[in-house]
Amino acid sequence: MSNVGGAHAILGGPLQEGAERLKGGTGDGASHGHGPVYVPLIPELEAQEAEVLRLTYGSTSAVNEKLSELSFYRMIPNEAQQYKGLLHLILHFGWTWIGLIAVDNECGDSFQQDMLPLFSQNGICVAFREKIVHVYTAEYYFEAIKYAWKIFGIMIKSKAKAVIFYGDTGSLSYIRWSIKFSELGYSQAMPKGKVYTMTIQLDVASYYYQRKWDLQFFHGAISFAVHKNKPPGFQQFLQNRQTLWTKGNDFIREFWEQAFLCQFPDSPLDKGFDQTCTWEEKLDSLPGDVFEMNMTGRSYSIYNAVYAVAHALHLLQSSLYRYRRIVQKKKCNLLRQTSWQLHHFLRRISFNNSAGDEISFDTSGELVTGYDVINWLAFPNQSFFKVKIGEFNPEAPAEQEGLTLSEDDIMWNSWFNQTQPLSVCSESCHLGHRKKMKEGEPFCCYDCVPCPEGKISNKQNMDDCITCREDHYPNRGQDQCIPKEITFLSYEEPLGITLVAFVVFSSLTTGWMLGVFIKHHSTPIVRANNRDLTYCLLICLLLCFLSALLFIGQPARVSCLLQQSIFGMVFSVAVSCVLAKTITVILAFLSIQPGSSMRKWVGKRVGNAIVISCSLSQAAICCTWLATSPPFPDVDMHSQTESVVLECNVGSVAMFYCILGYMGLLALVSFVVAFLAKKLPDSFNEAKFITFSLLVFCSVWVSFVLTYLSTKGKFMVAVEIFSILASSAGLLGCIFAPKCYIIILRPELNNRDQLIRRKGQ
Repeated sequence: MSNVGGAHAILGGPLQEGAERLKGGTGDGASHGHGPVYVPLIPELEAQEAEVLRLTYGSTSAVNEKLSELSFYRMIPNEAQQYKGLLHLILHFGWTWIGLIAVDNECGDSFQQDMLPLFSQNGICVAFREKIVHVYTAEYYFEAIKYAWKIFGIMIKSKAKAVIFYGDTGSLSYIRWSIKFSELGYSQAMPKGKVYTMTIQLDVASYYYQRKWDLQFFHGAISFAVHKNKPPGFQQFLQNRQTLWTKGNDFIREFWEQAFLCQFPDSPLDKGFDQTCTWEEKLDSLPGDVFEMNMTGRSYSIYNAVYAVAHALHLLQSSLYRYRRIVQKKKCNLLRQTSWQLHHFLRRISFNNSAGDEISFDTSGELVTGYDVINWLAFPNQSFFKVKIGEFNPEAPAEQEGLTLSEDDIMWNSWFNQTQPLSVCSESCHLGHRKKMKEGEPFCCYDCVPCPEGKISNKQNMDDCITCREDHYPNRGQDQCIPKEITFLSYEEPLGITLVAFVVFSSLTTGWMLGVFIKHHSTPIVRANNRDLTYCLLICLLLCFLSALLFIGQPARVSCLLQQSIFGMVFSVAVSCVLAKTITVILAFLSIQPGSSMRKWVGKRVGNAIVISCSLSQAAICCTWLATSPPFPDVDMHSQTESVVLECNVGSVAMFYCILGYMGLLALVSFVVAFLAKKLPDSFNEAKFITFSLLVFCSVWVSFVLTYLSTKGKFMVAVEIFSILASSAGLLGCIFAPKCYIIILRPELNNRDQLIRRKGQ
């Protein structure tokens, strides 16, 4: 392209001036990469500074403020983007305890002011924060080395393994002096077990007296660098260019002497080098810390700047606007009326350079590009290399971090035995533990304590343990929530099968006894014990046994409504029958006394009245319960840790205990009456058996109440079923088993003569 030569000519002056600055030492602007490339658009450059086009290859805030009101283009991303990438890098490796060393100037202060809040917001603590002196005069040089030596000691004592450097090449040289002093054994040892992260302004440059100094200190360091590529033919250009360099270029001559440790014969000053420079020395023989054969990021930025201006000029020339060339002293000036148009085209260029990278500017005049992540490699033979291990794209979407790393390509310092360094104040809290802050320490320093019972931590380094959902429970390690097992007293489990078997056996036994009494209804032993009440009691006991089946299986609305009400009603009728039988015996005995007025009460009417009245009272309680607060299916999440219990909620606990209390009252009255009647002289007096059966009944239900209050889940249901079966079996066995024994096994005792004989005895 014809415009490339013109653009290069425009940019040549500032580049030569930059070379002159480097000749005198590492300057402020040069070291930070601030130097803008100037493109004059009108002859009156000094008077019309607002018309100056600037392309800067630096990014620090100091330059941004100076150029904020000028027309300029930035060839690398904004400094804030580097901060963002540095933060992502630290977070990627999980470094939460870091050291921070920044150059002591305006840029270093700005870096700390911007980064410290970001570190705090992302859980990163700064173990130490130091400033390295920023001087380039011999007067303060040794003072700077002394201060660097102090920082060196702080690094040794600190437990932080990750150290962030923000500075320039000159400030890094002070650290190298500290390393040299340590190697010479002057005092403190080398800080081992550290990994260093550098910003783009830092680079390793060895002065001639530092050529043989060890670089192992920096081996494994990671730095950000301006994105660069490999334009084809660049290395051949360097190799061919050295034959064209002339003796008149003082900067090149001095560089040549310093790089190859030689001296030209016509050099005005004696450098103290033994070898003579011949211009035949090979640049590719120089170590990486002296000269890089690959294009550096800064050079690549200038390379892109030249071609960007060339493309803009080409677009300007191809536009419909009038233009004309004025050649004056081999400089290219555009007319005043078209000076602003170059900005218009420069902001809209988009092309691929010779290395294949797309070159374009965003609306802020910044080149759309990113950073390279570099791994510094230093070997014992003094060779030094920089290897690209990733990149950071500032334009990545918010949901992506924009940082890509090839971790397999990273070579860490030998101190780490090729394992990723861990820089934390406290070890990570494992699953099942939480962080407990140490008093007076930064938030990154903590103790790890187990989660309290009932809580878990399913991530490392949790600030607090969390509670599982109601239908989950913590596992033994307290690192995950396990779904609770849904449980209820089912027909399939052993306990349920056992209870059902007992219900069936008891029901069959009761039915058999009822059949025996019906078959032998005309025998004296059946007739003498109030046959109708006996049938009623046996039927009620049969229903009591069968009612236990309502408590087994998954609770449903109907079963919950019937469970307690049927159980309460049937048991009340059964106990009422027992009470009626006992009172009937007493009335029968009293009626045979001479002159007794009790004969009118002897008969079925009193017994029936007792059963009906006592049963209706219990029925009233049950109806009130069902009408006001009936039982309903419920889920108990809390009574058992590892299971969800499906149960019938009694609704009103007061009504439930009213039913039990009323049954207890009937049983107590029956027990007292039976106890008083147990010595009456009647051959078939049941009072003794009733007394014992009610003693069993009361013992069972008192035990039930005590156990019911302390039992949860399906075992609470099992306890109630057991109480129903045990109390029913007590009544059945104590009252009817002796009679069945006589009817079936001793029929000779079941006759009127035997009854009279026993009565006489």
